Amino acid sequence: MTSAPGLRLAVVGNAGSRRVLLFLEAVRAAGLPEARVVPWVDVLRGAAEFRPGETVRVDTPGEDPEVDRLLRGADDPTRVEGSRRWYERFTGALPGLAARVAGAGAALVDQPAETAVLFDKRLTHARLRTAGVRVPDSPTSGVDAPPVRGWADVRALMAGAGLRRVFVKLAHGSSASGVLAVETAGGGRVQATTSVERAPDGRLFNSLRVRRYRTEAEVGALVDALAPDGLHVERWVPKAALVGRAADLRVVVIDGRATHAVVRTSRSPMTNLHLGGARGDLEAVRAATGAAGGSLADALVVCERAAAAFPGTRCVGVDLLPSGGWRRFSVGEVNAFGDLLPGLTGLPGSGAEGRDTYAAQVAALVRTRTTGTSTS
Repeated sequence: MTSAPGLRLAVVGNAGSRRVLLFLEAVRAAGLPEARVVPWVDVLRGAAEFRPGETVRVDTPGEDPEVDRLLRGADDPTRVEGSRRWYERFTGALPGLAARVAGAGAALVDQPAETAVLFDKRLTHARLRTAGVRVPDSPTSGVDAPPVRGWADVRALMAGAGLRRVFVKLAHGSSASGVLAVETAGGGRVQATTSVERAPDGRLFNSLRVRRYRTEAEVGALVDALAPDGLHVERWVPKAALVGRAADLRVVVIDGRATHAVVRTSRSPMTNLHLGGARGDLEAVRAATGAAGGSLADALVVCERAAAAFPGTRCVGVDLLPSGGWRRFSVGEVNAFGDLLPGLTGLPGSGAEGRDTYAAQVAALVRTRTTGTSTS
């Protein structure tokens, strides 16, 4: 890659975190000057400094106990509770961060207002639906949606929308934190599949083991405990199968083009790789979509349309849900920090061949600097 004259990068992140290290390595590999790390703890304490002419990338505030404590007010990073406080403090810091960047004569890569939308599943869902992107039906989508104060509200919303199987998600959660796959059946039967572990004292913890709660009392207690942080409820869309396992895709879109895709498969409703999901074969997905009368290329266009709903965010990770035997695709979520896919190189024809997600983003920044355009 030919480096862009005068391009100096700074990343707001936590030194030593996986994402920051991968980004710094991509910057070095591109032959650019070493990127400067601006710690999130400095941002939250109002002490962050930027320099004239810098291009500033904002990365996740994760993987730092002190930053997590400042955002969530909890000392244990495995605790589920506190996502509303995390969201309020995180998004509350973004306008001040943007002002400091602008005041220093630097430039932000992404628009903070869109980051705030991307970290609220209710707002993201509504924006996608307005943009004509297929999303699972939801009674909690948008700013005018009714509040979800607990299990009784979830039950009423399900009944009103004719839903028997739903995902109940923390509105501001990530990495499947606080997600419950809820099923109801005749005779008042209720069960939920989740990675949430409830301690004897009622506190909730994220676990690496997916478990089932099989009574309405147990499920209701979980939902009641999660509700103060804000909940999003959506139809549980049965995913297509790949080699006998439920499958979906995480697709990274950079500057409007789908550049990277990983298939995630699982025997549980959650396909997250840290919860026991496994990477699947993208060529098998290509074959399955073709056999169903479609194409993988058409599926990737759905992701690009979802990313286009957030034109001020140059890179997003789109969770693509195949259903109907690989004939239909909907978007489950769009993630502001959905690019942590180590070792995955770009799709053929994407312009990111041979590059991981961070190298591809650096290449896009270089392209903007040298040509004045952010399109691939």
